[in-house]
Amino acid sequence: MKIVQTVFLEDVRVFAPIGFYVEEQILGNEFLVNVSVKFDAGIDDHENLDKTVNYEILYQIIHRVMKPKRKLLESAAHEILKAIHDHFSFAKTIDVSIKKMNPPFGGDAAHSKVAVQYSCI
Repeated sequence: MKIVQTVFLEDVRVFAPIGFYVEEQILGNEFLVNVSVKFDAGIDDHENLDKTVNYEILYQIIHRVMKPKRKLLESAAHEILKAIHDHFSFAKTIDVSIKKMNPPFGGDAAHSKVAVQYSCI
């Protein structure tokens, strides 16, 4: 029997200096980050933290990557994905999405969003 498990971390709220415009990098913005990591769970020893994806590590990766100033969300999404893959090399798929809650469109918009995915399936 093959068991595939997914660990999710959803709507991680981060305030970060990310944006194309200088004002966004000075004032910052609110972001919601979502991550899911799928992997083969095996058939035994489901109490061993070394055989799963520790969502505390995911949380730390998200906050570390989102902290510095940058122009594009895409670069943050790619860096989060790479850091997760580097730490959890057994992952079969990794999905990362980042929502900017108040994009500076000058109009009414709920949010903007970028997403990236890694898959070895």
